[in-house]
Amino acid sequence: MSVLTVIVVDESRKRAAEMCAGLACAGYQVAAVLSSAYDLQTKVEQLKPDVILIQTDSPSRDTLENMAVMDRTMPRPVVVFSNDADTKTIRRAMKAGVSAYVVDGLEAKRLKPVIDVAIARFEEHQELRKARDEARQKLNDRIVIDRAKGILMKLRGIDEDAAYHTLRKLAMERGKTIAAVSEDFIATARLLG
Repeated sequence: MSVLTVIVVDESRKRAAEMCAGLACAGYQVAAVLSSAYDLQTKVEQLKPDVILIQTDSPSRDTLENMAVMDRTMPRPVVVFSNDADTKTIRRAMKAGVSAYVVDGLEAKRLKPVIDVAIARFEEHQELRKARDEARQKLNDRIVIDRAKGILMKLRGIDEDAAYHTLRKLAMERGKTIAAVSEDFIATARLLG
């Protein structure tokens, strides 16, 4: 198993050094230490870390916004260690893509289990997101195919089954999916209609 790389974000150099020492003892490699999340997205793009650890008194609005953007474009497990136990702050952090939010400090011996939980939660979340996106795509494809079938049925005076077989045949001939052929067909019908 390869060594996991970590980006550490902490405005305090002393706390960051302690966290880096704890990470090294737990078998992780620190890829970078940042004093703020301002440049986090660029560093994640460059270094492609496995995990991001943020230690802060309270996550700022900018930090949460940066994490939310990063969660959409290049998601990673994120652990936040904070002194802020406010429920609203925790909820905002979780919505921004934080995998684990730990209140009241950090002990070196807790780093590995906290990171393990964050990674497991992140992986589960990614699987759910993928399943949701696939279901959404299937529904969208179904809607497009049904629209194209409707247009074909109206134009040619054929039944639904014949319209589907026409789209299917076109898809095979063009080496495309039925949904892609249906989208092309609808676009053409709009131009002509």
